[in-house]
Amino acid sequence: MMGNFGYGGMGWIGMIIGLVISITLIVGLVILIVWAVRRIGGNTTQIASQMGIGQSAKDIAQSRYARGEISREEYLNIISGLAH
Repeated sequence: MMGNFGYGGMGWIGMIIGLVISITLIVGLVILIVWAVRRIGGNTTQIASQMGIGQSAKDIAQSRYARGEISREEYLNIISGLAH
């Protein structure tokens, strides 16, 4: 007569299947956390460059002029204002 050990009547096989499922869930969670941290870390660098953090005023003016956000006259006024 087989005894029921609390693993759905499957004994050692049920215990091994439960262990494999648990390990898979833990590994999946770790991978998800690593992916999220890397994604957030990459975005902060991109946001900083868009906001001009770590750039000089001249670099920002050049970038804005290159993107067409300001006209040539505005660019020259900014550059001449920085020289004073």
